[in-house]
Amino acid sequence: MAPAQGQFSDHSDSADSKDKDAAEDLPVPPAFRSAVDALRSARLRPELEVETTRPPQRLAPHAYALEAAVVDGEDDLADGRLVLLHDPAGHDAWQGAFRLVTLVRAELEPEMAADPLLPEVCWSWLTGALDARGLSYGEAGGTVTRAGSHYFGALSARRPATQIEIRASWTPREGRGGVPDAAAHLMAWGDLLCQIAGLPPSDPTDAAVVTLPQRRGPQVS
Repeated sequence: MAPAQGQFSDHSDSADSKDKDAAEDLPVPPAFRSAVDALRSARLRPELEVETTRPPQRLAPHAYALEAAVVDGEDDLADGRLVLLHDPAGHDAWQGAFRLVTLVRAELEPEMAADPLLPEVCWSWLTGALDARGLSYGEAGGTVTRAGSHYFGALSARRPATQIEIRASWTPREGRGGVPDAAAHLMAWGDLLCQIAGLPPSDPTDAAVVTLPQRRGPQVS
């Protein structure tokens, strides 16, 4: 996954030009800009390749999205997407002005895929990654889905495969100036990606510095 070249997007992209123009007229709140700047300066493990991507539409007045993959040589061991949402007016369901939304996917080894407690274990990886970094958050919710693939006919030589998918969202607690510790939440999310990819734990102080490039044009998510 090569780094994206493009312009920094402070708002959700819109499919229709009228909505897009309206979104571009929205002033960018300082709290949101600070949170995005923190994401760009986060320290992540060197196995993670991160790029900006087009944010989802209409979920919040302001959104910023990242994609990442855990890479080993030419193999992607896991991949995911993290979206930072911001509504300056606050959101009742979020119980705050910010929300983080994620999708994480990986293929599992057969012995792990057969574990009946796998969904509970995967959910504990998410909450454990946040807790391990001492992060305060609330209103966490999501799903863990296990899907199996069996191959037939011309593909019958392939062994059965099992994929795990975590969809989740949570509200990062805001600190000084109403800004959450977005960098720490991104690092915790990176820990989750590496764990679901099967990598051993790493000392956070050994992480490489990853600087996210700015966008310079539209991207297809």
